[in-house]
Amino acid sequence: MNDVAAYRNRRERLALNMGRGIAVLSAAPERVRSRDAYHPYRFDSYFYYLTGFREPEAVLVLLAGDTPRSLLFCRDKDPERELWDGPRHGPAGALEKFGFDAAHGIAELEVRLPDLLADQPALFCDLGSDEKWDARIIGWLNAVRARARAGVAAPGEIRDIRVLLDEMRVIKDASELAVMRRAASISAAAHCRAMGVARPGLAEYHLEAELLHEFRRNGAQSPAYPCIVAAGPHACVLHYVENDGPLRDGDLVLIDAGCELDGYASDITRTFPVNGKFTSAQRDIYDLVLAAQAAAMAEIKAGAAWNAPHDAAVRVLTQGLLDLGLLQGGLEEALESAAYTRYYMHRTGHWLGLDVHDAGEYKRQGQWRTLQPGMALTVEPGCYIHPGETVPERYWNIGIRIEDDVVVTPQGREVLTHEVPKSAADIEALMAR
Repeated sequence: MNDVAAYRNRRERLALNMGRGIAVLSAAPERVRSRDAYHPYRFDSYFYYLTGFREPEAVLVLLAGDTPRSLLFCRDKDPERELWDGPRHGPAGALEKFGFDAAHGIAELEVRLPDLLADQPALFCDLGSDEKWDARIIGWLNAVRARARAGVAAPGEIRDIRVLLDEMRVIKDASELAVMRRAASISAAAHCRAMGVARPGLAEYHLEAELLHEFRRNGAQSPAYPCIVAAGPHACVLHYVENDGPLRDGDLVLIDAGCELDGYASDITRTFPVNGKFTSAQRDIYDLVLAAQAAAMAEIKAGAAWNAPHDAAVRVLTQGLLDLGLLQGGLEEALESAAYTRYYMHRTGHWLGLDVHDAGEYKRQGQWRTLQPGMALTVEPGCYIHPGETVPERYWNIGIRIEDDVVVTPQGREVLTHEVPKSAADIEALMAR
C-alpha cells in the first residue's frame, strides 16, 4: 500500500486524538541473525501504519495542537552503503514521497529532539517496547529537565501512544481491506495447492514448500507467521512448527498458514485427509468443528459482542462432544464446568491486520466490546483429541481446526478467505482432481 493521503490522514487523526503534545515513534531496529548476518528486515507495525516508510533507522515526530506537523528523521543518502544494501530515500526523497511536513537526517535527531520536547504538555511514546529506545527517550527528557532554570519545562505527562493507535488500527479503512483481500486470496490459493499435492509418503515440509512457493509466486513478501503443517498426532499440538514429520495414509493434516502482503497478514487453517478421504470418525469431528464455525460466523455482525461467536462455537462443540460420548452429563453442566476445554482450549478468534494477532482491546471496562464495521477478525474453532482411557480409539490423535478471515460489514460479514474449500465433500473433490 502506498497511499500518501491515507498515511497523512492517519497522522492528522492521531494528532487530533492527542489534543496537545508531542509523539515520538521509532522504526524497528535491524536484528542480527548470526555473526554479521541479519534477519530480513520487517518494519514496526505502528510506525508503518502512520508513515508507509519501510527503512530502518527512522523516527517519526508528530506535533499536535493548533497546527499539527509531522517530521521524519531518516538515513541520509549514501552511495557507498546503497551499493551494498540498496537505495535509500534520504530526507529529500522521503519528504517528497510520503507527505511529511519536514524531513531531516537521522543524525540531527539528538540535537533537535530536546528542543521539540521543550514546553510540550505531554509526550506520547511506546515506553517498554525496546530497552535501548527507552533509554534514549529518558535521555532526551533529562536533557530538557536540565534546562529548568532557563524556564524550559519538560512534558509533565507521558502517555502510551499505543492506546490511541490501537483504537485506530482496529477499524480497517478501504485501502487496508483491499490489501487484506489480496493477501487472503494468495493464501487461499496456497492452501488449495497444498491440498492438491498431498499424498502418503511425502513429508510435512513438502507441503510447507508448496505454501511458501505460492506465497512468493503471487507477490507476498513473507509468511505472516511460521507455517504450521501438522500431520497425525502433530495436529493436536496447537503451535507445532517443526514440519518434518511424515504424511501417513489414514492420517489428517492440519495446515495453519497465511502470507503477509505489504505488511498485512492473512491467517487460514484447513484440515484434510492425507489420502483424500475422511474416515467416519474423522468426518464426525470435522463436521462438528465446521458446524461450530458456522454458528460462530452467524454471530458476526455490527452491534454483537466480541464474545458472541466464541460462545456460539463452544455451545455447538460441547453438544457434539456429548452426542459422540466424548463428554458426559448435560449441556449446561458441561458448559458451566468448561469440560469442553479438554478438547478445545483456545479462543475462537483474534483481531487481524498489520499483525496476525492484531492491535485492539477485546474488553472495555470489563465488558466484551461491540463489533463494528471495518473490524477484521479470525473465526477458528477446533477440536484436539489425545489418546486416553475414556476416549474411543477411533478418535485418537484427531486434531482439527477450521479458520477463516472475516470483516464486519454494515450488512453482516465478509469472509475474505472464501476461496478455500471447507466442507468435507468439497475438500475430497479438490483432492480427487
